[in-house]
Amino acid sequence: MNRDPQPISEDSSTEDDADSQSTEDDPAVPTRQSAPPPAPPPPPAAPARNPPHYELQRTLRGHTQSISAVKFSPDGALLASCSAETIVKIWNPFTGELVRNLSGHTGGLSDIAWSSDGVYLASASDDTTIRIWEVDTGLTAKHLKGHTKWVFCVNYNKASNLLVSGGCEGDVRIWNPARGCKCMKTLHGHLDYVTAVHFNREATLIVSCALDGLIRIWNTADGQCLKTLAAGANALWQHVQFSPNSKYILSTAHDSAIRLWDYQTTRCLKTYTGHTNAKYCISACFSVTGGKLVVAGSEDHKAYIWDLQSREIVQVLEGHTDIVVAVATHPTQNIIATGSIDSDLGIRIWQDQR
Repeated sequence: MNRDPQPISEDSSTEDDADSQSTEDDPAVPTRQSAPPPAPPPPPAAPARNPPHYELQRTLRGHTQSISAVKFSPDGALLASCSAETIVKIWNPFTGELVRNLSGHTGGLSDIAWSSDGVYLASASDDTTIRIWEVDTGLTAKHLKGHTKWVFCVNYNKASNLLVSGGCEGDVRIWNPARGCKCMKTLHGHLDYVTAVHFNREATLIVSCALDGLIRIWNTADGQCLKTLAAGANALWQHVQFSPNSKYILSTAHDSAIRLWDYQTTRCLKTYTGHTNAKYCISACFSVTGGKLVVAGSEDHKAYIWDLQSREIVQVLEGHTDIVVAVATHPTQNIIATGSIDSDLGIRIWQDQR
């Protein structure tokens, strides 16, 4: 399915809120202390960390329809991609070699997700099903049926014993593939296309977003909706995910703003702007290998990189000739993959040259 499923102008970020940390530590919050009289002049600010310097390494070509997702394997040795075609492609991101095609779906693909051991890959399709592939053999291990409309998003939990998916009928479904192909639980609450789903680190929570303008936090065990986040009546959420430490949520929306939320308080802590996102489902992700960064595609044919804490744009990746809807960051190296639609159809691999 094409990731083309408006706007809010309110910037609800605050300068003094805690940043999302991509480590196990709590966010650093300045401690308020009484100023000693008389206060000496402040010392000069420490020099800023060297900004990233990503350069294009190679372009992967082979898709014939708009790319919808790119994902690195957990060990970073492979890159999976999917598009409005019916085929998942597995690449070597370091050589650009096409390793294999995964064929079996009868409709276009919107999302893919790796199991934590890299053995399996799940794919979400317009044929209303999810396939779980053995990547090494290219064979279908499981074929999950239950959604009544296109499946738009899919993700494993960290242990990879659970799978969550979102469909265009508005349902979020939880699966245990090891126990069979039947859906364990269906979460009703969204009124429009579910565009992203993600487990927290412990798999006790699921976050989902939809074109109904809501981000919902669900209890995995009983399927109850625990919290609802909304930034405005006209917000159309495109993508959502927990931070690596599961304390925060990153979201994208059709108002060209990426938000960082403290979901415990339902408060927006930071807003990242500068890119363009008014129509397409454009993904964003964290990068933790070369500093704490946020990466996202854009409708101006570029990809943007922000400093997580300062919200400053630290680099813009230029080279695509059409809208960049898919981004992924390598798990251990300073490498970014970006994917584009329609007239471009390329996957570009970028590496930091610092």
